[in-house]
Amino acid sequence: MSLAPALTTDLSSQRTLAGRTAQPVGLGCMNLNHGYSGFLADEDAVTMVRTALDAGVDHFDTATLYGAGHNEEVVGRALGAHRQDVFLASKGGLTGGRDGGIDGRPETLRHQVEDSLRRLGTEFIDLYYLHRLDPDVPVEESAGALAEMVRAGMIGAYGLSEVSAATLERAHAVHPVAAVQNEYSLWTRNPEWGLLDACRRTGAALVAFSPVGRGFLTGTVQDPAALPQGDMRHRMPRFSAEHYPANLALLEPFRAEAERLGTTIAALSIAWVLAQGPDVLAIPGTTSAAHLTEDRSAEQVVLTAEDVARIDEIINHDTVHGHRYAVQQRASIDTEDEPAAPPEA
Repeated sequence: MSLAPALTTDLSSQRTLAGRTAQPVGLGCMNLNHGYSGFLADEDAVTMVRTALDAGVDHFDTATLYGAGHNEEVVGRALGAHRQDVFLASKGGLTGGRDGGIDGRPETLRHQVEDSLRRLGTEFIDLYYLHRLDPDVPVEESAGALAEMVRAGMIGAYGLSEVSAATLERAHAVHPVAAVQNEYSLWTRNPEWGLLDACRRTGAALVAFSPVGRGFLTGTVQDPAALPQGDMRHRMPRFSAEHYPANLALLEPFRAEAERLGTTIAALSIAWVLAQGPDVLAIPGTTSAAHLTEDRSAEQVVLTAEDVARIDEIINHDTVHGHRYAVQQRASIDTEDEPAAPPEA
């Protein structure tokens, strides 16, 4: 159950991110050419980003990992002369590969920021995240390197991704952390198990990736087995034949709530994320102009505390079946993995 108060005001007002303002709903650009399936050709990807620009999206998120740097090239090309009009975020310290490719050493982060600047065609990145915590490098060292790049004017601020409250506090002690980008949605509640409170103690925004549950909360994934072979969801337990039928059954009552509120389940999913507080932003990803419009309509969905409670009863940590990551994937994740045990009486 979500413990945060619901917003009862118009959610279209801008929110604060790294000392700047941004619309509540940005665009996660990974889907253009990485992770899932149905990727766009470069020209179509450029068109998609520019469609988002024309629609008023002002927060774009990419990473070194996505498409082995090619995602940044596409985003940079699409933004072009509009670069100074938007909030641009990228991430480093994770390149994938057989060994996981996690490398948070200061010299690696410096090289990756330089490469990101080149690929994006910009002299400055508004927010740069440590994509994953390197278990072999103290977070203080990674934070210190990113803080140096803030002082050098290469990045405006730094953030962390998929980290725990304890890691955020340690990094913040070195230099203020502007934002934490963690998975957060109705069916992934990990930030509620300590991180949201830590963000509020330190003043960091929470940027929610996968706010529509990696497509589950759009209702468009009826049979995960039919997804193309390379789609990352084949490796996620919640999409397995063992768990997905039970998860799919949650959508019918959720759809009824969306219909009651006059919206779609995708928009309601994002609106629920935004309703967790004015310091929470969402970056759904899409390759469809129609879905982009649907995602952004979440900014106009006003939820009362009663609405949030009704939705929480349908989809929450206890009603969802399966872990969000396979066992081997969990080794790279620092986020709290289960609710804290209640204190003994």
